[in-house]
Amino acid sequence: MVGVTERIKVYTDGACSGNPGPGGWAWIVPDGRFGSGPAPDTTNQRMELQAVLDAVQNLTGPLEIVSDSTYVVKCFNDGWWKGWLTRGWTNSQKKPVANRDIWEPLIALYQERDLTFTWVKGHAGNEWNEYADRLAVEAGYLQAVRRGGETPTSIQGPPPRGSRPSTPAPQGVVLKDPTGRDAPVGHKLVILGLRPRELGGYEPNETRDAVRRFLTKAIRAKAEMFPNLVVLSGMRLGSEILGAEAALAAGVPLVAVLPYPDPHLVWPTEAQEFYHTLIRRSQEVIVLQKKDPDSVVNARGALGRRDSWFSRNSDEAIIIWDNMDKEVDRTIKSLGKAIGEGEIWVVDPAQLPRA
Repeated sequence: MVGVTERIKVYTDGACSGNPGPGGWAWIVPDGRFGSGPAPDTTNQRMELQAVLDAVQNLTGPLEIVSDSTYVVKCFNDGWWKGWLTRGWTNSQKKPVANRDIWEPLIALYQERDLTFTWVKGHAGNEWNEYADRLAVEAGYLQAVRRGGETPTSIQGPPPRGSRPSTPAPQGVVLKDPTGRDAPVGHKLVILGLRPRELGGYEPNETRDAVRRFLTKAIRAKAEMFPNLVVLSGMRLGSEILGAEAALAAGVPLVAVLPYPDPHLVWPTEAQEFYHTLIRRSQEVIVLQKKDPDSVVNARGALGRRDSWFSRNSDEAIIIWDNMDKEVDRTIKSLGKAIGEGEIWVVDPAQLPRA
């Protein structure tokens, strides 16, 4: 267990495509926490800085920050920052200090915290520098935030040049497999069930956390049985979104199956942003209808056709159900007829252990 005075080593890195262009930053504690995030139009130096700032803001206690950026390390080890403050945020050429909006809060934290900086040569085989680099590249490619409490087992990278993109833009993009097949290859596990109201509401709560933990463990166990496991999610709020989160946490490919292009537009802003993050991290997105419905009746029809698609194409199902919701009950019966009752795992969230 880390003592309160033990210095934590954290590796940071930044990446940018085009410089300026879309970029990403990342930090990782060996065998511990990590964080990464994007910027749509940025530079390598800004991403290197942002990685350090986010690490310091999210980690407590004394830190050793390991970076392959001399721009970052020399500022503190050679005392550049002292001259900047003395000259009123101008450099030795009497020009405004670039990236002051990141430097200023970072230097303020440096003056308050016990922080040291170590330079490491980039792309030279250092395991944790390579991890940070890959996470930063992933964040820039997906333009998505990612955080976790343990070393990630799966990190995405850009597709080979000239290949078909595997993730969509945030809204209204329909991706179809060019071969025209109806479903992705692999052992397909669909996760369906209760909506937020039956899972404790829309805010974070113990029931949602318990369902997410259970689904992550279940998916990992299924992946050991079926190395070609693919998780299917309809991406509705509630059990389906929790299933998508769990698939990514378990390092299993996620395929989002949408009834129409933009089912999320009526959601709260925060929920929409999280939806975009999950969609971007999906291996594939299948949209079953080209246009959004123009009425509630048509929306229900589209959802029914989506459920029929799941019945035709799923090999197994995990259903989160409280033994009361009639809509979920109908889904269970429909899937049972199509794939067999023995292939459906029904779980009551009230029976799951709380942390």
